Parts: sequence; C-alpha cells; structure tokens
Amino acid sequence: MKIIETELKDVYILEPQVFGDNRGWFMESYNQNAMEEAGLHYEFVQDNQSYSTQKGTLRGLHFQKGEHAQAKIVRCNKGAVMDVAVDMREGSPTYKKWVKVELSEENKRQLLIPRGFLHGFVTLTDEVEFLYKADNFYNKESDRNIAWNDEEIGVDWGIDNPILSEKDKNAPKLSESDIDFKYNVIDYKR
Repeated sequence: MKIIETELKDVYILEPQVFGDNRGWFMESYNQNAMEEAGLHYEFVQDNQSYSTQKGTLRGLHFQKGEHAQAKIVRCNKGAVMDVAVDMREGSPTYKKWVKVELSEENKRQLLIPRGFLHGFVTLTDEVEFLYKADNFYNKESDRNIAWNDEEIGVDWGIDNPILSEKDKNAPKLSESDIDFKYNVIDYKR
C-alpha cells in the first residue's frame, strides 16, 4: 500500500496495490502492519456503508464531538465521489484548510482522516456505494454537522445546488457550532 501525504497535516491518501488478470482483480484494502510501519496507529472498530442514487448528492460536512470523535478511512466501492476533509483542530498548521480527493471504483484510492476533521463528499456519478472504517463507535448525541457551503470554510464542491438531506439543509454555520477540537500531535498516533 502506498501512503501519500496531502496538503493537510495528518490526512493521507491510501493507494492499494491492485493485482489483475483475465479473471478480474484483487487488492488488500487495509493492512494494519503497513499503517503502523508508516507511524499511523489506529484501532478501527466500526464499518459503515452508504448508498446514493443520484449524481450531485452531497453528504456533509459531518463530525462527532468530544470523546466520540472518529478517525476514518473512506473509499468509494461503486461510482465516484469528490471527498472532502476540513481540519478543525485549533492550533494545527492547517487549521480551517480543506482538501478534496476523487475516490472511485476505478482508482481504488482511500482517504485517511484523523479525529478533529469535518468530512463530506459529493457524488460524481449515479449509483454510488461509499464505505467508512471508523476508530470510534457512532454516538447520536455527539453527531454534528456544519453547513456544506459555509463561507468561513469555503469548500469548492464544484456544484451549486446539491441534493441534500434535511439534516444537511439545516446545518449550522461554523460560527454557530459547538465544535471544539484542539490540535495534538499524538491524537492520530494512539
């Protein structure tokens, strides 16, 4: 597995080695030893999957607050998305900056997003299956979101009128949120 740094501190693109022949292909989608050799120590405890029927569906920007914060490895199993991570760790050298990476069934790339980040994606195709590997269990009381088009963050989604859930339509602005992540270099190297 190739581990590629992004412009955001502690966010990595994971590029698996794919072996193919006339029957199809095989890849190792996760290897804890490879992660630990790269200094990335996570213990993933929950896998999630979402399905979006239409191109232009936007899910985000989401996070879990406090002790229920989650680090994630995300990937697109079917179709394609533009995936976005926003650093909300006060004190981080990349605080309030964002990165977007295309994840697709073709490129098989994954994105590692540590705790303290907002996460979202917009579908680039119809019929998208998206997978999440999380290092903490979902907690409804800690579930939060920030408006996808918040001017203070300024993510360029490449879309003006996305398909949104009611939750995402009514998301607060960053200035109205109770987000309180702090930068700590050991958060992602537990």
